[in-house]
Amino acid sequence: MSDARELARLISVSRRAVVFTGAGISTESGIPDFRSPGGVWSRMRPITYQEFVGSREMRREAWRRTFSGLAGWTGASPNVGHQAVARLLAAGPVSVVITQNVDNLHQDAGAPPDRVIELHGNASYAKCLGCAVRHEIEDLRPRHERGDDLLCACGGLIKTAVISFGQAMPEFEMMKASEEARACDLFLVLGSSLVVYPAAGLPLLAKECGARLAIVNREPTEQDALADFVLHAEIGPVMTEVMGRLAL
Repeated sequence: MSDARELARLISVSRRAVVFTGAGISTESGIPDFRSPGGVWSRMRPITYQEFVGSREMRREAWRRTFSGLAGWTGASPNVGHQAVARLLAAGPVSVVITQNVDNLHQDAGAPPDRVIELHGNASYAKCLGCAVRHEIEDLRPRHERGDDLLCACGGLIKTAVISFGQAMPEFEMMKASEEARACDLFLVLGSSLVVYPAAGLPLLAKECGARLAIVNREPTEQDALADFVLHAEIGPVMTEVMGRLAL
């Protein structure tokens, strides 16, 4: 696979690379994406942040979806794409992984949590909207089944740690992701359609600051013409070949 050889070369000569992942890396683990036919939002309307905060009924529905696993964002296992990213982090050429995904699969594959920047949050736990304390989702199930409104000890609403439509992007994570994009010499996109902003602006920022841009995605993206390397393919087979060539 000559394309994999070229991608391996780009990684091998990089001193500080960033990996940016989207839904395409996790669909190979059976996790549905958001927008394609059959994706999450074609099966159910998203509950906005304002609806969650403003309506107990909508909070009940949001938690019903969480406890039923209806969205399908949790419970899967990492695939070879996630494992490859974790190995690149451990070996050194990759400084961080910036992800649009909420499935925790990078961490499950062995990526250190402090080197995973989650732009859209995490579906595997919950947080208080008031004091930001973490709550484990299964600990909340009995209260949900009793019909309680899920409130923190501080009185704040508890919500899954996913960033909902209408909710502000996390300031620290966006700042850190921007810093990493500016500092890298290779920005590798794996499985993102690059249509959701402000996250999709990060590859452009990296490119403007002198980094090479590589994109591996099943479908074309609007940024393909700007990239130094583009491959339309499944992530798993490509990264398996790349890791074999890097001998990591």
